[in-house]
Formats: sequence, C-alpha cells, structure tokens
Amino acid sequence: MSSPAPRVSLFITCFNDTLFPQTGRATVTLLERLGVRVDFPLEQTCCGQMHFNTGYARQMVPLARRFARAFADSELIVSPSASCVAMVRCHYPRVAELAGDEELRRQLEALRPRVLELSELLIDRLGVEDVGAVFPHRVTYHPTCHSLRLLELGDRPLRLLRAVAGIELLELREADECCGFGGTFAVKNADTSIAMLSDKVRRILDTGAEVCVAADNSCLMHIGGALSRGRVGVRAMHLAEVLAATGPGRPRSGGAARGTGGARRGVA
Repeated sequence: MSSPAPRVSLFITCFNDTLFPQTGRATVTLLERLGVRVDFPLEQTCCGQMHFNTGYARQMVPLARRFARAFADSELIVSPSASCVAMVRCHYPRVAELAGDEELRRQLEALRPRVLELSELLIDRLGVEDVGAVFPHRVTYHPTCHSLRLLELGDRPLRLLRAVAGIELLELREADECCGFGGTFAVKNADTSIAMLSDKVRRILDTGAEVCVAADNSCLMHIGGALSRGRVGVRAMHLAEVLAATGPGRPRSGGAARGTGGARRGVA
C-alpha cells in the first residue's frame, strides 16, 4: 500500500498575497502535481518582518502569536518567500524573548523546524529535483540575501532549475552580491540602493538571459522594476512559476488548495 500524500500548509506571506498572487497559484499547482495535499490556514496574516527590521519588534509580538495559532496543527509549512521563512526560523526566538512569554517561545520552537522554503520542501522533504517542469527559455538565477545567508539554501534552487526541460541556465557573475532592495533600505538609502541595483541589472543583461529568477518576490520586484523601466526585454520571475510551467509560455494558472473555498481567495 502506498503511503498517503503529505499534507502541507501554504504560508503565502502578505507581500505575495497582495502583489504577486501568481506565485501562490504556481506553488499550489506545482505541489498538487507532485501529489501533495495543500491547505491554506485562513487566519494567517503578516509574519512581522518589516516591523522587526525597522525597530518595532515588541509591536509585532501579536503577529507572531497569530502565526503560531494559525499554523499550530500544520504538519509542514511551506512558503515561496525565503525572507519570510528566515524571519520565522531565525528571528522569532528573539521576538518570544522580548515578549517574555514562555508559552509563546515553546509554540514557536515547535513550529520553526516545520517552516520550509519551497526548494527545501522539494529537495529535502519530498526528495525530488525533477518536478516535471518545461520552460524552454534562457534563465539566470539571483540568490537573494536571505536565501543565501540566513537559510543557506546553497544550490537547491539551481538543482531544481537544471532539471527543468528545455531550460538554458546561464551563470550570473557575482551572483552573491545584494540587489540593493533590503526592504526599507531601498527607501531610506535610495542612492546606494540604485547603485547596487544598477550593478545587478548590468550583470543580468551580460548573461543574455530572457528571465531572471529568484526565490523572493521582494528582490524580484526591485530587479523587475529596473528591467521594465529599461525596456530591455528581460522579465523577472519567481522560482515557483518556472517550476510550475509545463510549456513554452508563462506558467498556467494553478488551482487552489483543495476543499477550502477561502484558500482560493488567499492565493488568487
């Protein structure tokens, strides 16, 4: 008898839900294609990363409590956002410490190892590299700072991309350099951010790629904005969208989590 399909809760993040819903759809499409049962806890909101990073750690404690409550019953939690996964795994212990709440600390400690970035779930938990994707385009990969330095994803996203049928994966020079986004850094230090972004865009164009891929839509928004303004014919695309693709064009629209009408609102 075959083992039952794993059940995974989608932590979509407020950034993706608001600005990049296609990433949520692609994540669900991909996982369901691999036989994963996906649910969508409706109580989830923001993880509190922007509050934490701008000095309002104590004020975001209610958001950490909500996260713990929303995902308390989840076997595994996946997010197409390396930065938000890093917030939960790397910074939530400090939030619980600031709150002085031992029960919250225990809840978050129990959740932390179950919160995974998409490539971690695919490779480390599901044991799959070839997800059946087809994407016949020239692609370069930008490893975002959170995925590279906090989560230490290493070559997991590249292994997944190399297994995509038809893809031409092009090496990005000095790939580990920051794109200059950094959340509010891009607002507070605009000149420095633009200089860093200009360097990143120049190196992307040097590859001759049609698509720049990353595991964080925040950085892709920054890079994609510059590419669009420059009218250079290169588009930014989330890793999940490439892995969900099954033909020469853009990824097809994905289904919602099964059995939860609210999930359709959450990821669509």
